[in-house]
Amino acid sequence: MARHASRSDPRHAVVSTPRRVKTANRNATAKKPRRHVVAAIAFDGISPFHLSVPCVVFGEDRSDGGVPVFDFRVCSIEPGPLSTTAGFSIAATHGLEALADADTIIVPTWRDPHEDPPEALLDALRAAHARGAQLVGLCLGAFVLAAAGLLDGRPATTHWAWASDFAHRFPKVKVDPQVLYVDDGDILTSAGTAAGLDCCLHVVRKLCGAQSANYVARRLVVPPHRQGGQAQYVQQPMPHDVRGNRLAALLDWVHGKLDAPHTLDSLAGRAAMSRRTFTRHFKAATGTTVGAWLLAQRLARAQQLLESTDESIESIAGMAGFGSTASLRQHFTDAFRTSPSAWRREFRGV
Repeated sequence: MARHASRSDPRHAVVSTPRRVKTANRNATAKKPRRHVVAAIAFDGISPFHLSVPCVVFGEDRSDGGVPVFDFRVCSIEPGPLSTTAGFSIAATHGLEALADADTIIVPTWRDPHEDPPEALLDALRAAHARGAQLVGLCLGAFVLAAAGLLDGRPATTHWAWASDFAHRFPKVKVDPQVLYVDDGDILTSAGTAAGLDCCLHVVRKLCGAQSANYVARRLVVPPHRQGGQAQYVQQPMPHDVRGNRLAALLDWVHGKLDAPHTLDSLAGRAAMSRRTFTRHFKAATGTTVGAWLLAQRLARAQQLLESTDESIESIAGMAGFGSTASLRQHFTDAFRTSPSAWRREFRGV
């Protein structure tokens, strides 16, 4: 038998060993999961700051924190080095052909909202959408998706400064200029650069769960999750005085006690401010109302508990401060167009 043959017998040294190696390699290849392909669009005259948003979220290996590694590609719509608005050039290693098997395609911005994107790019985006790819238009990237006709009849947003022009050019799009980003299932759009980062973290959350998104956010030193419905911008910064410090401490305290009942009056009293003063400072600091902020924090807590614990829906409703499963289900469905149970099933297998 072969296992008893002399090591000097060339018949067994040549035939048996390579066969076992090839079989092992085939098995290893078969078990290796396919990485989620994320492609970012680049072009001549691009803002490197906008391009850096998807790059820093999806292009770096954070497997040490349990984040799946993406197959990330920067795909240029033009050959050769690309100029940037910052005065230096970049070179993309892929062209539009690399979009053919991309699972998520991100248009990080566009160089001129009055310029029609090239038809080759629009055709590639239409083909990707038709085969089921997820499309993301950050900031002025929403203009590109709209030019491809992919936003007709759908909700979307873009940078507030260009929202009126966007609505005029694309009247079939249901544009909302007030929100940070819009998740319409297979197509997402966002406002400016910071909102684009929020949107990309939201995509990570959808693909990989809250723990992965929170880990990426911590590495970037940004808030782990901001709901898309928050206001796009704060009209004036929170003053760095004792009121600002008290309010910041109050928000941290509330975040740790979301299961407790909170009202505008109780929070104003805890901050030692009048109702009117507290409302004004709260809106300046968060860009939203007390009620909307509380709801967003409670929804985020419910998401985290659904994704990372085995607590019952009833228990999660109490822990997140909704009081009842009916209230949790109503708000959750209104915000995410799915039930808490369906959300848990979606993320439990990731």
